Amino acid sequence: MNFHKSCQEGFPENRIRPTHGSPGFYSGAPIPLRVSALSILSVQGLAKNYGSTQALQEVNLEVPAGSIFGVLGPNGSGKTTLLGIVLEILLASRGSFRWAPGLKRGALLETPNFYSYLTGRENLEIVAELRGRGRDGLSQALESVGLDSYESMPFSKYSLGMKQRLAIGATLIGQPEVVVLDEPTNGLDPAGIADVRQLIRDLRGGGKTVLLASHMLDEVEKVCTHVAILKKGKVLSQGPLEDVLRDEDRLEVKSDDLEALQALLQKHPLNPKVQRGEGCLNVVFEAGAMKPSELNHYCLEGGQTLGHLVLRKKTLESRFLELTD
Repeated sequence: MNFHKSCQEGFPENRIRPTHGSPGFYSGAPIPLRVSALSILSVQGLAKNYGSTQALQEVNLEVPAGSIFGVLGPNGSGKTTLLGIVLEILLASRGSFRWAPGLKRGALLETPNFYSYLTGRENLEIVAELRGRGRDGLSQALESVGLDSYESMPFSKYSLGMKQRLAIGATLIGQPEVVVLDEPTNGLDPAGIADVRQLIRDLRGGGKTVLLASHMLDEVEKVCTHVAILKKGKVLSQGPLEDVLRDEDRLEVKSDDLEALQALLQKHPLNPKVQRGEGCLNVVFEAGAMKPSELNHYCLEGGQTLGHLVLRKKTLESRFLELTD
């Protein structure tokens, strides 16, 4: 039976994953790493080669404790490889990673093959036995994923969303502080996606840190607090979701005299980009350089009363396309 790969042991202080004896691969002394009190995982200079193909290229990451950290990228960007390395399933070619000491983790990297004729609870009992865990925490795991009322139902009667919730419930055996998920909503219908999305939020609400990989931009934007964008094994941007999206501030403004308003805005000392839109002006400043209230005051002093002033935020999709095109 091919259950999903999972590990819930305490983490070592430092972990170097070299492949010794290969040309150009790191094989020296351990690299000293620090994990801040607010970070549960630090990755430095991580690289992975498959022959001439470089799946990861000098990846650096900091995963804050208590976050929902999304590793975002198209298929083939290195997301699963990255998770496999930090879960010690794959060996890195060079670089280092370190988890905060003493943590336990649960991980779902593959779609599990549960027994269809067994109940949800019976399947989790098998998982617990395979991992050498007792059955004391099974009720809590089922309750955490909202399946405590369905634990006696055969797995074959579960919906797609319930099956995925059971898989995530299996990662919670042993009460890990960190849950790692690879494409947790892949293949689900909209109802199943909504179920898993809420479950991930609930895990964070219960004090867990969630590290997940996904290519679904909309879902990452809805659920993640932090994000790293990967393309061809490189990290293009990372940080709090708001910071990744906010490389500039775009303000949409209107007045009774757009030509006069445009002339006034083009004289602004911060030299914003002023673009004509459909019945409005788009004014683009550097991120954090201008508050809407300050722009309103500037226009009023210049004799222009704004009838419309909106700060337009970028979507993760638009930011992703900017970075990856």
